[in-house]
Amino acid sequence: MALRGHGRAGRRRSVRRLARRMTTERKTILLRLDPAVHDALARWAADELRSTNGQIELLLRQVLADARRLPEAVSPMRRPGRPRKEPDQRM
Repeated sequence: MALRGHGRAGRRRSVRRLARRMTTERKTILLRLDPAVHDALARWAADELRSTNGQIELLLRQVLADARRLPEAVSPMRRPGRPRKEPDQRM
């Protein structure tokens, strides 16, 4: 019987906890949209391999930058699509 927190599963949990602490905290908001606007955003997001949430964030960042109101300290956006697999670092 393996003790909790030991072995491969325990290491995975530790890595996930560390990754959560290292990422910046994201704010959660409720946004009410007209269904037709949501559908158009969802289609546009799918065309660019983004989530609807990611597409809304991209558009908001662009508008803030155009209005020169985007803070300099804002974290960069993630690239669209699936994250690339990290190269195997085994030696």
